[in-house]
Amino acid sequence: MSDRVPVAAVLLLGVTQNIGYGTLYYSFSILAPDMAGHFGLSQQWVFAALSVALMVGGLTAPWLGTLFDRLGAAKVMTAGSAVAAAALVACAYAPEKASYAAALIVMEVAANLVQYGAAFALLVQLQPQVAARSITYLTLIAGFASTIFWPITTALHAHLSWQQVYLVFAALNLLICLPLHAWLAATMVKSRNAPARELQLVEGVLPGEHRKLGFVLMVAGFSLTSLVSAAVLVHMVPLLSGLGLGATAAMIATLFGPSQVASRLINMVFGKGIDAAHLAIIAAALMPAGVMTLAVSAPSIAGAMVFAVVFGMGNGLLSIVIGALPLHLFGSQGYGRLQGKMMAARLIVSALAPFALAFAMSAIGIGASLAVTATLGASAIILFVSLARLAR
Repeated sequence: MSDRVPVAAVLLLGVTQNIGYGTLYYSFSILAPDMAGHFGLSQQWVFAALSVALMVGGLTAPWLGTLFDRLGAAKVMTAGSAVAAAALVACAYAPEKASYAAALIVMEVAANLVQYGAAFALLVQLQPQVAARSITYLTLIAGFASTIFWPITTALHAHLSWQQVYLVFAALNLLICLPLHAWLAATMVKSRNAPARELQLVEGVLPGEHRKLGFVLMVAGFSLTSLVSAAVLVHMVPLLSGLGLGATAAMIATLFGPSQVASRLINMVFGKGIDAAHLAIIAAALMPAGVMTLAVSAPSIAGAMVFAVVFGMGNGLLSIVIGALPLHLFGSQGYGRLQGKMMAARLIVSALAPFALAFAMSAIGIGASLAVTATLGASAIILFVSLARLAR
């Protein structure tokens, strides 16, 4: 069994992940104002529809995780690309708000079929022994999704309606992602049928008697970190503006993306000796540290820049840990099912977090809201430390 990273698979998934996140997630905030205007609705209604769609996607995630194990993640991703394209077309041609909301729900369910959870499962199924490294490389490549698709969406929208932009994005999913996923599915079938192929499963380090508690700690930790991530990311520019940073808010926010990529690159080069449990502790510590830096330093521009960099680095590591920690603790057997259960908790919390933070900011102010957010995030450190001790 080779211990080499499947470079071709990682590169191809890097392409599909950038398109998947760019077309199904990052483009939404740019197109939302015109979507609202088209249906005669408020932007709040449109974002509420997205939150409902994310919650429904979260509720279906455990079932989707089982499909990853039963059918193979590559086959599921192939079908997911077709469903994503169809959902984007359905959104574009929706005649009224109810059909638009229904198409949006299908789109978010399809997103779970083609984004990180599915891609991580594919890499584990393809080459379990090197899957942790493969996941790190993939997140490094896919970290550019927002950097690529925010300007692409803006440029397209300058000349096209939001419906036409969605049709272009549907074509990307259908003509690029679907064939790449289909090729990966065919490659995995050939690889598994090869006479010399001997799949070496990864055994998790967590003892059997501790696995139930370990799973609860892991899901709770990821739920808290996802809450902080989702709440702050959605409100980042308004938060910075509300703290007195004015026109510099958007510029400071641009530091977030490169910081994510930088943390993944640093981990790839220097983090080989750090196991996934301890990397989770680092990620969980960086995010609330960044939030507290912003809370205590505002309206300092330097403090806000430190916040964007530290928070971005924590969020970048979190993406790696979400894929690597379940493999490290529980092994490769049934990995898709584990990812499905984790996705459910994270997506439901992520859907509620922006509204919770918005309500808190109006009720107790931005500074106090950031302090509460940082405290919740810091609680994840305790959970991950307990998990690391459990795994010894």
